Amino acid sequence: MVLLSFDIEEFDMPYEYNREISFADQIAISKAGTIKILDILDKYDVKATFFCTVTFAENIPDVIKRITESGHELASHGYYHSDFKPEHLLQSKLKLEELSGKEITGYRMARMMPVDEKEIEKAGYTYNTSINPTYLPGRYNNFNISRTFFTKENVLQIPASVSPLIRFPLFWLSFHNLPLSFYKFLASWTYKKDNYLNIYFHPWEFTDLDDFERFGFPGYVVKNTGDKMVSRMGNLISWMKIKKYPFGTFQDFIKTIKN
Repeated sequence: MVLLSFDIEEFDMPYEYNREISFADQIAISKAGTIKILDILDKYDVKATFFCTVTFAENIPDVIKRITESGHELASHGYYHSDFKPEHLLQSKLKLEELSGKEITGYRMARMMPVDEKEIEKAGYTYNTSINPTYLPGRYNNFNISRTFFTKENVLQIPASVSPLIRFPLFWLSFHNLPLSFYKFLASWTYKKDNYLNIYFHPWEFTDLDDFERFGFPGYVVKNTGDKMVSRMGNLISWMKIKKYPFGTFQDFIKTIKN
């Protein structure tokens, strides 16, 4: 099963590159990207999981309604994108359930940072997908963690997909920067080995990020964003459908591995 997921959040990434961005712009950019994602998923009849911060959800009630009414899964990405306290785990779950009317069973920590599995269990989540089991300088050093799903503290841990052997990550930056044919090769290799793919993206990738003065992003971040990203995502989904890879939400996937 292909687990497509999208971390929908207030677009605060420019702060990491010493740029200011208003809260209104953070919401507007992420909202525009989320709508583009939903249009793509509708076009190809694919279900996905949206990991959402409470801050973003409170500002886009119409989009949250579209997500849930379209049969996608809503999960927690925390209360805020750039602030975390352990109590936010339960608070975000309860608030997202209130806003959506749906049970929230999954969690992904902002920026895929470590999170205490005991606290995840206490907050009542079924699964956690906050692990990128690879090595990225200055970000992750997770070669010691299982490459595929496992259970810890009674919570199902579903790491992001990385290739067999060399653990090359299949996350959003790889998708932007690798030739699409090579990304497909890695995705196919990983799917054949693991029988599933867990790959994640963000709504702002589907918008125009080329204004360096405004955002400060280096070339490897903005490459193949905006309309190019819309085209590449459509290409990837079409290819996966030709390969007859089924798509589903994390909740769908959990049902298959428990049966």
